[in-house]
Amino acid sequence: MLTTRGTPLPPREADGTLRGAARVDGAAPHAIVIGSGFGGLAAAVRLGARGYRVTVLEKCDGPGGRARVFRQDGFSFDAGPTIITVPHVLEELWALAGRDFHAEIDLREMSPFYRIRLDDGRTFDASRDPERMRAEIAKFSPEDVAGYDRYMQASREICEFAFVELGHKPMGSAAFMAGVLPRLLKHGAARTLHAMVASHIKSPELRAFMSFHPLLIGGNPFDVTAIYALISDLEQRWGVHFPMGGTGALVSGLVSLIEGQGNRLTYGAEVDEITLDGRRATGVRLKDGETLSADIVVSNADAPFTYKHLLRNASKRWWPNWRVERSRYSMGLFVWYFGTKRRYEGVPHHMILLGPRYRDLLSDIFHKKHLADDFSLYLHRPTATDPSLAPPGCDTFYALAPVPNLDGAVDWQTMEEPYRQRIEDYLSATVLPDLGSEVISSKVVTPLYFRDQLNSLRGAGFSLEPVMSQSAWFRPHNRAQDVDGLYLVGAGTHPGAGVPGVISSAKVLDQVVPDAAAFR
Repeated sequence: MLTTRGTPLPPREADGTLRGAARVDGAAPHAIVIGSGFGGLAAAVRLGARGYRVTVLEKCDGPGGRARVFRQDGFSFDAGPTIITVPHVLEELWALAGRDFHAEIDLREMSPFYRIRLDDGRTFDASRDPERMRAEIAKFSPEDVAGYDRYMQASREICEFAFVELGHKPMGSAAFMAGVLPRLLKHGAARTLHAMVASHIKSPELRAFMSFHPLLIGGNPFDVTAIYALISDLEQRWGVHFPMGGTGALVSGLVSLIEGQGNRLTYGAEVDEITLDGRRATGVRLKDGETLSADIVVSNADAPFTYKHLLRNASKRWWPNWRVERSRYSMGLFVWYFGTKRRYEGVPHHMILLGPRYRDLLSDIFHKKHLADDFSLYLHRPTATDPSLAPPGCDTFYALAPVPNLDGAVDWQTMEEPYRQRIEDYLSATVLPDLGSEVISSKVVTPLYFRDQLNSLRGAGFSLEPVMSQSAWFRPHNRAQDVDGLYLVGAGTHPGAGVPGVISSAKVLDQVVPDAAAFR
């Protein structure tokens, strides 16, 4: 069922197209945005600020995409991202809409960022305080303190170049890529992140602590380029934050910006195909057969899905189906959302529980596509910061395990409950005692959810795997390579996954999408 927020639906012609789409009487040019993840919402705000009339079409019954909110039994569960590391990319969107981000969003800096727990019970608290970080390093390996400082200096230089300078610039030109390639290689692009960390740090435990970050954007530290060392500096430079009300508060805030610009979002509107006139996008056709015309189309759907399914009748030279099929996809995600009837006061907001294996477990997940008996977890307890996300006296959690994507042979319909039970047993034996008797609300998603509900090929949690051969110019471009008037934002395009990345992908549109005046 279609539901709409914002300005009323405009009248339609007999053929279902939007009346006034030809921009008679000075009507603004129309932009359709497919999907309401962070990338799609940010794109809509930017297009609205540039004078476009924007319609956001969302398949699900509410906004957010991977960042949607699940609510049940009085608990609020952020479905996906829970960490904000670059607040100014959000502040800029509010400013474009003439609003004050900090007047509307209560963003709290986390200290520590997160606690990492080894399988033997030892812990490491990551924070923004350099002296505290050196002390935590020294707990494990005093001789690695100097190496940690060298690594963080390298991380800062990489971040300055790869994120601050290049993160919002289009990578559609081979000449531009050739121009920046020497600098990328200078910063270690030809080696893996783990190899870079290992060149500075000797302790195996500290190597794991300093190299796990690409897992937050779908990459294996032993495969991705060392350029992703920039994530360490993102944390130190701008901090790790959490919005009161959960990440869903940011989604609601972006929806409010779009509506305040006079534009609208339509839910339950699944796009079946991007319509074409030759090689130019002219709008979309919905699953129910309705067609909507537009001057430009922006897809926040999974980029490989866009090329394979939404452009199934297009002539595709750069991203034909065989290339989509042969691409490498990120791991899948198993997420157990649960609420407890008591509070676990000793558990921090963010916790990473590393299993007994590191490299071999990642090989099982990424290479062998094998569901191992052991696992590592990200445990999120947002009620440590915002108790309003649970009923009084209760806690809200989610436990996320990286797992093989659907290229593996895991039968999730059979394995969902046994795997959840293994996670429950592990948490009960480690950091959440008597968990089984305390859970009063439970929900599980597997890679099947990402495939079926979020249209992510292979059920990948983060779209294309961010290896070097699928990064920057080698990733689907923000201006579609095979269709004029079509633009891509989100995890599967440049610069990549993660909240800063997908919001930056929308900023790239400012440089590749024509001004609204060009259509008048």
